[in-house]
Amino acid sequence: MTRLALEQVTDFADFTKGKDLKEFFKQADSNISSQNCLSDVRLSPDGRHIHVIVRQPKSGLMTHDKYQRAPLMQCQKHVDLVLTGKVSIVDVIYIPQSKPEDGTSVLGVIFENGRVEFWKFLESRSGWHLLQTVDLCKSPRAKVISVCICQNFIIWCEERPPSENSNTVSSNFRFCICKKNIEVNEGGVSLGNVKIALHNNPRYTTISSGDLVYLLPDMRENSSMGVSKVFLAWSPEHDIFKVHSTCCCTLMKSSSKESDFKRLVTDCIGLLSTINPPDICGFSPTGCGDLLLLLSTGWVCIMKRDGGLRNIYKLPDNCLSASGSQNSLNIYNEILALTIGRTLFLIDTTCGLELERISLKTEGLLFLNTLDSHSPQMLSQTGLFVVTQNPKSSPTLSEDLSALLVEAVFEEACKYYQQRSLSSTQLTVEKLKKGGMFQAPISLAAILRDYLSNQKTKTGEKHSTGQERLMSSLESELKSLVLLEDIKTSMVKASEKDLENYSESLVQQEICRLLSGELERENLQYLNGIFYLFPTFSWHAIQAVLHLKCNGEGLLSSKAPADLWKIILKPVQPTANSAHCNGQQKHSAVPVFELLCHSIFKFQPSSLPSFLELAQQQSSRSSKSSWGYGMKESSESLPLYKRALTVLPCNGTYQQLEVELLLCSERPKAIMQALRILIKQGQWVQVVQVAERFCRQSPLLNKEIFSALLCEVSQHRDLDPYLDLLWTLCPEDMTVTSILNIVLKNLPDSTQNSGPFETHGNQVTTGLLKPLLRKVLQRETKPSQRYADILQSPTVPPLTPPRQPKGLFRDAEQKETKQRTSSGSQVTCQARLV
Repeated sequence: MTRLALEQVTDFADFTKGKDLKEFFKQADSNISSQNCLSDVRLSPDGRHIHVIVRQPKSGLMTHDKYQRAPLMQCQKHVDLVLTGKVSIVDVIYIPQSKPEDGTSVLGVIFENGRVEFWKFLESRSGWHLLQTVDLCKSPRAKVISVCICQNFIIWCEERPPSENSNTVSSNFRFCICKKNIEVNEGGVSLGNVKIALHNNPRYTTISSGDLVYLLPDMRENSSMGVSKVFLAWSPEHDIFKVHSTCCCTLMKSSSKESDFKRLVTDCIGLLSTINPPDICGFSPTGCGDLLLLLSTGWVCIMKRDGGLRNIYKLPDNCLSASGSQNSLNIYNEILALTIGRTLFLIDTTCGLELERISLKTEGLLFLNTLDSHSPQMLSQTGLFVVTQNPKSSPTLSEDLSALLVEAVFEEACKYYQQRSLSSTQLTVEKLKKGGMFQAPISLAAILRDYLSNQKTKTGEKHSTGQERLMSSLESELKSLVLLEDIKTSMVKASEKDLENYSESLVQQEICRLLSGELERENLQYLNGIFYLFPTFSWHAIQAVLHLKCNGEGLLSSKAPADLWKIILKPVQPTANSAHCNGQQKHSAVPVFELLCHSIFKFQPSSLPSFLELAQQQSSRSSKSSWGYGMKESSESLPLYKRALTVLPCNGTYQQLEVELLLCSERPKAIMQALRILIKQGQWVQVVQVAERFCRQSPLLNKEIFSALLCEVSQHRDLDPYLDLLWTLCPEDMTVTSILNIVLKNLPDSTQNSGPFETHGNQVTTGLLKPLLRKVLQRETKPSQRYADILQSPTVPPLTPPRQPKGLFRDAEQKETKQRTSSGSQVTCQARLV
């Protein structure tokens, strides 16, 4: 197991040569009140410079670099010299270069009176150098409240001086949102004209996140009309405003035509009187258009750029009120770091699970280093810290695995007994452990503890004869249980590189476990979920569990035991039928055989017919047992080939594979279905091959195949090259009359307006049928086997027959002569007819 820990960065001494970390904060303590040591901290994008904005008791800026340079400002001396010591610093921002190859970003120091100083750190000159100074605001009486950088715009909230006739209500709406285009080039920083995006708005804090700017209300001022219940999301590029609230989704959307705040929120005034959203206690941009919020209810949530609000984590009750107002939060990859007072929370944003809770000696502020955005970093009075993963001292094997397995045994037993209980009382694990009513889980837990303790020590006293037999009989099951827990433990502390291997091993273990016993409905649904979530791992697990191997001829072989095949080939749901496509059923889980066929079809479709043959062999070997695969075709016991066909799509794109599955079944109906598909596709070579292969199976199938092909011969001439082979397949009981009846019934319709000498190349001719009819006539006129001994001349004369009265012999001879004469005349008439 691994745990998250807070470790101090050892190379912090590289900042500001000649001063260590303690001296830096000692100097900060002399200028900042003890109640809130750090009011604001900024880190440069490359992580080389730390800027501490000092607001109380006097304003100033402290900068620490990793290079020796002349100080940017000598505490308050530089500020007092330029701004007479009364103008405070609002914020510092970094403006990226227009071309990345131009070097480091430019630092902008924004003062409350709208004055901006642009500085750049030049390593060659060993320090910071002033590039230029500009004014953001047009009016000298205007004040900058907040500022941010969004793409190529510098955006700020500006406070206009109140007019003489303004009242208290209107004075709360004396602010406006302004923007300017900004560009950094070799000559310096160029700014565009001022554009006012929003008029008459309350005091807002501007926060940039991706291509959006969030305007959050200042909770220190009680504004009327309930405008503090909402905040705005603004796209500077498209000038689109959206009104959001912390208790619901987007309230309203406005285009760039509306730039007055009062008109903007007029449409949702009625809704504002009905909602009571929680206050915003903390916030942090995510960089992709989302905004992380800490609400007064204790919930940490994320406002998506589309207006959706998703809760992530709920703080303990009274945590915010007990810790004061000092907090900071940020997202690092998928980890949410949150400091409340002197406690650091680390939360998994994907599931809201608390990963770690770390106590701090002093309050700290979180920041994001763009060079290492995956690790939470924090600055406090005692140093610069980073969150790392340290191996946790794990308990011994017997303590860890025994506790996990015993708990799993009782949970499974609780579920088992609850399903079979007639009482409505909820059964819990504690009742099973303390009640003593059910001895099975208690006995199994004791067996597991004993097995694990002996496995750890490898020595000890010999068990009694009965216990030895019990442990030997349970050896395989116990090993699989321990191996499964080992894999789960390894997955928790595995790296991303090794996680895939552990996942594949875990899937194989689970599939092997599920197929080792009778599959109930819940286990079958669980198996379906495994195949759905991990299709590749499930395919590999099938090959390993069934020991599937392919020989040189492309046929599959398996060394799996018969009991495993019994579970695979047994239909679980009686409603399983071939009407569903792709092996999907809406109201029931897919049986095991269909799951395997679907997996083979997805990853190796050419092996599906071979797998069907292998399954049919295993079924035929056990047909005399109690499996019951020799039953009639019904909805309760479909043949395997029909179950395999359910995994094929219904759009007919895999008709060749469908033909192979039908032929593999070797059932007359399936063979005829495959033959009709081939005839419809015009695959005459395969049609003849199938006919030649299966006509020898049974006389009935032979007659049905020959009749179907004779119908095709009478309709077109595509089978002309194969007529000699087809005539050899004529059944023994076919007569000339039956052949002619089939031909006449299936002749194509003649053209109504055909001329007297018009030829029809698609119709069958008498010349084509002459070899077949001659063969059948010869077979009909062939002498009966009854008199074959008379037509032959034996070398040894036959024995003398017994004497009979003359009258009886003469009558029998005359009668036989009449029969021969009548049969000869009948054959002659048929020959003349043809």
